[in-house]
Amino acid sequence: MKEDCAPSSHVPISDSKSILKSELLNLLKTYNCYHEGKSFQLRHREEEGALVIEGLLNIAWGLRRPIRLQMQDDREPAPLISRLDAGQPSCRLKEPLLQGGTAQQPGPQPSEHRPESASDSSGPLEEDEETPQLMRTKSDAACVIQRRPRCRTPGETQRTRRHRFSINGHFYNHKTSVFTPAYGSVTNVRVNSTMTTLQVLSLLLSKFRVENGPSEFALYVVHESGERTKLKDCEYPLISRVLHGPSEKIARIFLMEADLGEEVPHDVAQYIKFEMPVLDSFIEKLKEEEQREIIKLTMKFQALRLTMLQRLEQLVEAK
Repeated sequence: MKEDCAPSSHVPISDSKSILKSELLNLLKTYNCYHEGKSFQLRHREEEGALVIEGLLNIAWGLRRPIRLQMQDDREPAPLISRLDAGQPSCRLKEPLLQGGTAQQPGPQPSEHRPESASDSSGPLEEDEETPQLMRTKSDAACVIQRRPRCRTPGETQRTRRHRFSINGHFYNHKTSVFTPAYGSVTNVRVNSTMTTLQVLSLLLSKFRVENGPSEFALYVVHESGERTKLKDCEYPLISRVLHGPSEKIARIFLMEADLGEEVPHDVAQYIKFEMPVLDSFIEKLKEEEQREIIKLTMKFQALRLTMLQRLEQLVEAK
C-alpha cells in the first residue's frame, strides 16, 4: 500500500492510502470464489481508467441505544378522485383522470358495480399494477360498509409494507417506531467502491427510514479476536470489506453509535477472551515484574547518588 495519491494503477483506500489495482483484483477474485453461487459476489468495471467495484455489503447492527423510525414514507399520498356528480357517493375510482382534470365517466355496466361479496372481503383487495395509487371501483353498498369503523384490510397492509423495508422481517408502526435492533443481526445495502463511509451510512439509514442523522453513527470493523477498528469518513467500506477477506467469521462490519463505540487495538484484544482467573494471574505476574524493575532502578540510582557524593567530597578536599 502507498500513502500518497493513487495513480491509475492504484485504487484509493482512503484519502491518503491506496492499493495496487492488480493486488485488489486478486483479492476480489478470492472474495467471489468464496461467495460462488450467492448474491454477495461483487462485480467490477472500468470507468475512465478507474476500477469500480459494486455489490451487496453486509452490515451488522451493534447499537446500544434505540433508533427512531420515520412515521411517514417519502412517497406522495394517493390522489383523491372527485365525485362524478352530486348523486354519486364519494368513493375512489380506478379510472384515470382526463386531461381536463375531471374523472372519466364509466359506461352503464352493472356487472362492474356489484356489491362486494363475502368471498371478496376475505381475500386481499385486487390491485392495479400500472396505477397502484388508486383503489378499485366500489358500489354504493361498499361505500356504506366503509362508513363503519374501518380495520386495515389485507390489501392495505400489503401496500403499506411495500413502502417500508423491514428489520429482521418486522414492520414498525407508530407504536414501535422507537426500536433497538438485535445486536449482531445483519442487513445489507447495495454500494460501490466509490462510496465513502458517510455515504454508506446515509444510504443504510434512508433504507430503513431512520430519523437519526448519519453523524450519530459510525462503522467499525470487528475482528474475531476482538480487535475493533473504526472506518474513517474518507474510507471506502466496500474496499475495506474486500481487504479483510470474505469470511464474516474473521471480520464483520458493525453499525455503532459514534459516541459509544471505541477502538480496541490488537494488543488489548488478545486478552479479551481470557477468563478472569487467567487475567488475574497475568496481573499478578505483571506486578511482580514491575516490583523487580522498581528495585533494580532504585539500586541503580542509589549507586549513582553515592558516586556523586564521593566525587563532591573529593572536590571539597582538593580546595
